[in-house]
Amino acid sequence: MPTTLSRTTAAAKPAEIEKKWLIIDADGLVVGRLASIIANRLRGKHKANYTPHVDCGDNVIVINAEKVRFTGRKLGQKIYYRHTGYPGGIKEVTAEKILEGRFPERVLEKAVERMVPRGPLGRDQMRNLRVFAGSEHPHEAQAPEVLDVAAMNSKNSVANASNKVSA
Repeated sequence: MPTTLSRTTAAAKPAEIEKKWLIIDADGLVVGRLASIIANRLRGKHKANYTPHVDCGDNVIVINAEKVRFTGRKLGQKIYYRHTGYPGGIKEVTAEKILEGRFPERVLEKAVERMVPRGPLGRDQMRNLRVFAGSEHPHEAQAPEVLDVAAMNSKNSVANASNKVSA
């Protein structure tokens, strides 16, 4: 049967999706730029058969999340808010406190979470993200491919600059 031009776009079905495993070393990378690259990979927008209503993204492992960088004075001035659920229960914490705290990977998780769609599809896509503060991860069996984000653009990494707040 000869191939003919079609006026409809072929939508990918969940059974046709090939999910790869990627590993990203976040050491020295800028948070926002890294988060946007991760969000695009989780959504599958880098693939030719991207379909907005299907989870066609890859599985992403991020290591050394505690070593991410902020540009400018964001480290001390960026504030994350949360609410306890009680009246007047709004709490705030700076990015510096989170990175020095017990769960430094939450900075990157929140940045990516705010870049994927809200709803059931976005939650499914976020389940494909694994962020680790250190360099160890339990996913060696998946043979993840290395994605060098620093080589994509020179602005993606902060080269040998101290991550101190300058007043």
